[in-house]
Amino acid sequence: MNFLGIIPARYGSTRLEGKPLADICGKPMIQHVYERSAKVLENIYIATDDKRIEDVVLEFGGKVVMTSHHHNSGTNRCLEAYEIIQKKHETKFDVVINIQGDEPMLEPSQLLELMSCFDNSKTEIATLVTEVTDAEELNSKTNAFVIFDVNMKAIYFSRTPIPAVKGLDKSEWFGKTDYYSHIGMYAYKPDTLEKVANLEQSKLELIEGLEQNRWIENGYPINVAITEFDSISVDTEKDLENIRKRMCKEEIEL
Repeated sequence: MNFLGIIPARYGSTRLEGKPLADICGKPMIQHVYERSAKVLENIYIATDDKRIEDVVLEFGGKVVMTSHHHNSGTNRCLEAYEIIQKKHETKFDVVINIQGDEPMLEPSQLLELMSCFDNSKTEIATLVTEVTDAEELNSKTNAFVIFDVNMKAIYFSRTPIPAVKGLDKSEWFGKTDYYSHIGMYAYKPDTLEKVANLEQSKLELIEGLEQNRWIENGYPINVAITEFDSISVDTEKDLENIRKRMCKEEIEL
């Protein structure tokens, strides 16, 4: 199958403006994501709405496509980028991968795990989950939790740990059942990407603040793959400092 990787990268952010260009060990964050993704994907583009990001990507030799300022989600930006790129290529892309631009410690093997979902020809959308291994993670205010069925299809995504354990206080839930947190990387067949990007916001999406619930509510199954690698995203200045320390330490040790 022919896979296309797209990394949405917006300059504006309420918590950390300009974070795609934040320096981490001598490189902008977006370059780390791009280079790690390129270890697996031959075709990969950064989709942005800002000339400053475009200039930096071209400077380090990456591929970039300019998209609208008006997108309210990475999915919509991903769709526009795909449509622009498709017009420039004679090759048909079978799957589009939406890669988070604020996860500079992306493990390339995660992409392979996500891509393996499409070994099943019936897969329309796929995403990654990882098992929760620390009780403190159940108290996270940023995690999204997911439950899925025996066929590895997501049932529901929530900001609250799910499932709840009947008769026990939340502090006692860990260890009584398995919990999985969601890693916000998606892959779609192009026709499905177009359909889900044009759906109206749904009740469960608005309640939870999780776009993927819109797709489930509208009958689009989401296949999940389990990865052993957790996701570390950069949302605040504190996150950025922690990532810098960790990544620079790893580079020194190498």
